[in-house]
Amino acid sequence: MRYDRTVRLDADFATAVARTREALAAQGFGILTEIDVTATLKAKLDHDMEDYVILGACNPPLAHRALETDRSIGLLLPCNVVVRRDGDHTAVQALDPNTMVALTELDALRPVAEEATRRLDAALSALTAGETED
Repeated sequence: MRYDRTVRLDADFATAVARTREALAAQGFGILTEIDVTATLKAKLDHDMEDYVILGACNPPLAHRALETDRSIGLLLPCNVVVRRDGDHTAVQALDPNTMVALTELDALRPVAEEATRRLDAALSALTAGETED
């Protein structure tokens, strides 16, 4: 089972992060957190790796609906959006919202997952005008 929704962009890393923020905002997702994995691993472990950031994206109405169904669903909310350097491209990845339904087997989450999928796919599509998708 694939658990990700991924697009690859020809844009440089900084541009991809900025465009990802804009595309998510256009679909009702705010960025609550940002984890610069590259900087953290360098500072804590003196390890060099490619550009890699995790954006903590949240759509409050969707999160609320999911949490009303299952308080533990916060563990599986499709909030993390990864932007990372991938060879000559920049990958943008989001958790497939249908993973919530598959892992919990709660049909009541299906409408939330469907709407989240529609919104995330629209955001990813906005990034890829003519570029390669997975």
